[in-house]
Amino acid sequence: MRRLLVCIFTFLLSASCLAQNKHPFTFEDMMALKRVGEPVPSPDGKWVLFSAVDVNLDANTKTPHVWIVPLAGGESREIISDQDADRPRWAPDGKRFLFVSSKEGGSQVWIADFDSSAGTVTGRHKLTSIATGADGPIWSPDGKNIAFTSRVYPECADEACNKKKMDDVANSKVKALIFTRLLYRHWNAFQAGKRSHIFVIPVDACVGTAAPGCPAGAARDLTPGDYDAPPFNLGGQELYAFSPDGQEICYTSNHDKVEAISTNNDLWIVPVNVRTGASPVQAKNITADNKAADETPLYSPDGKYIAYRAQQRPGYESDRFRLMLYDRKTGEKKNLTEDFDAWVGTFSWSPDSSALYFACEVRGSSVINRLSLSGGRPVILTGAAYDDDVSMLPDGKRIVFTRMSLKAPTEIFLARIGESSAEVTPAKQWGCSKVGSGEVCESYEALTHMNDVLLSTIAMSPLERFIFAGANNDKVQGFLVKPPNFDPNKKYPLKFLIHGGPQGAWGDDWSYRWNPELFAANGYVVVMINFHGSTGYGQKFIDAINGDWGGAPFEDLMKGLEYAEEHYPFIDKNRECALGASYGGYMTNWILGHTNRFKCIVSHDGMFNTESAWGTTEELWFNEWEFKGMPYTNRPLYEKWSPHLSATNFKTPTLVVHGQLDYRLDVSEGYQLFTTLQRLNIPSKMLYFPDEGHWVLKPQNSRLWYQTVNDWVDQWLKK
Repeated sequence: MRRLLVCIFTFLLSASCLAQNKHPFTFEDMMALKRVGEPVPSPDGKWVLFSAVDVNLDANTKTPHVWIVPLAGGESREIISDQDADRPRWAPDGKRFLFVSSKEGGSQVWIADFDSSAGTVTGRHKLTSIATGADGPIWSPDGKNIAFTSRVYPECADEACNKKKMDDVANSKVKALIFTRLLYRHWNAFQAGKRSHIFVIPVDACVGTAAPGCPAGAARDLTPGDYDAPPFNLGGQELYAFSPDGQEICYTSNHDKVEAISTNNDLWIVPVNVRTGASPVQAKNITADNKAADETPLYSPDGKYIAYRAQQRPGYESDRFRLMLYDRKTGEKKNLTEDFDAWVGTFSWSPDSSALYFACEVRGSSVINRLSLSGGRPVILTGAAYDDDVSMLPDGKRIVFTRMSLKAPTEIFLARIGESSAEVTPAKQWGCSKVGSGEVCESYEALTHMNDVLLSTIAMSPLERFIFAGANNDKVQGFLVKPPNFDPNKKYPLKFLIHGGPQGAWGDDWSYRWNPELFAANGYVVVMINFHGSTGYGQKFIDAINGDWGGAPFEDLMKGLEYAEEHYPFIDKNRECALGASYGGYMTNWILGHTNRFKCIVSHDGMFNTESAWGTTEELWFNEWEFKGMPYTNRPLYEKWSPHLSATNFKTPTLVVHGQLDYRLDVSEGYQLFTTLQRLNIPSKMLYFPDEGHWVLKPQNSRLWYQTVNDWVDQWLKK
């Protein structure tokens, strides 16, 4: 007994020491974390490929490498480490995989030979050497073709023409551009006359030859014309896919005349014809009847259907995404989630084509659902966490997916479906349900542990949720994060974070750009509110912000802050700072003119003048939907919600942040705000990035951003 007590005491002492040795989260910690990409299970069900990004702060680089982890459990291993390697995709036979690398200049497609018994790469070589670069490769299910994307000049019919045009641009002393229509720039780059096209290469022309690699002219443009196929995308599921027999590709493309005011992405199908000298085949639009967005096609394994996501309201990028089913034989379309009031995210087919698995956002979390084609409502499989990148294994009994939380970045998880309750430990259980006379459970476990060691040394606080009565007496959700080593008897200054979108949301998820744990780490309470317009609370709640930018959302934010002040006595309501980016930047600008309760403000890439923001943005559909028209057709609404018209009320010290390459909200918005603050003699500072867009992404720029923002808040709340 004495020995047992000694062991228990030693264990408790060790645990106590470990807890005391944890340190507050730092920017350097965040940069040391590996950034895990989407999981790609092997055809034989033995392995999962994924990329992981390493950040080198001194070199100011972010480099992806390919890793592998056994599905049976075990250590993750880096299998391509001596060159950048991203976006791995298996060959149908599992003996090779594709990846993208810029090792020899420009993004190109590479192939790696793989030994499944040992889980090792036995050889690799570059497949493409295209002047315009190659990205997004996928393998056809029949193993005969490889498809990839490249940004090309639509008037060029071959590689030689594209190369000559690129060389001419590079060698010309004149750098001027001529525009003839809208959407001449997008996100952070000018279009410069190029279009994204999908190319296909026959595998036998590139693999297994005496000289590895694809010969010039082997790739054929499947989507010729002055259109983007696929269109611009910030990430998520593929916008194109092969049919199971490899004879067809379904892809996403917008052919509307004025793309800047259109969200009308359509699905097109085109035969895969790689015969030398074959003439282009006319693509067929299969969603022409819907003038809103249709995208992310995925063929059912039996080839009968194409599942995809669709919106219903043209011009509204924040309409609910439904899960749709297209019957390839009859052309009939069916909405599978008509009565499901949540956005459908990434999705995957079951191997027998009887069900679909998809992720969706729900009240600050993202969960995985199972939907049977035979009917019924979706069934939630996962618990409260941020889950995404869903992929079903060939056996139909397991899913791999990514999961993250406020306290940890993305890792890869494995779910087993349909086990009996006796087989599932409570720690790994999602939930059980009665099926017939028995009980069927879903269980999960982490496959990767890429950041466990580092995170075990860091003191973080859990996300706390609260509900309050907001605008229209609607229930509104808020979140709170306490600082490390929290003392309930102390008073803490507050960082009030406002999310962007505005159709976005805070939740139990990880961020490298606006990380609540990092904001709390230097002695602050962090409060976040999912105001009207936020996602995850039904489409009516999302739509409430349309035409009401400074109305209900502002009321929600102020009521949520007051609720937190009343119910969390450790908040020092005399030391509060409001911080926001994108729509959050707009709202901090609105706050400037409508309340003096904050001691400081941080406005990042925010809209200051609604009329000038309309005239300088690229995606006009967004502004024209939110403000119900153009400034000269609905000026009263633009004037009603423009922060610059309340400038005479400005008093709060403000840090302005903006990037030159931000084409969503032009840098002129930041200049106007800073000029106004300076002329009003309000303490102000501007942090300007000549090499960043809407997001600050470069490691050293990110360090400067966090340092400048935190120093500004400290200056006004801790002095």
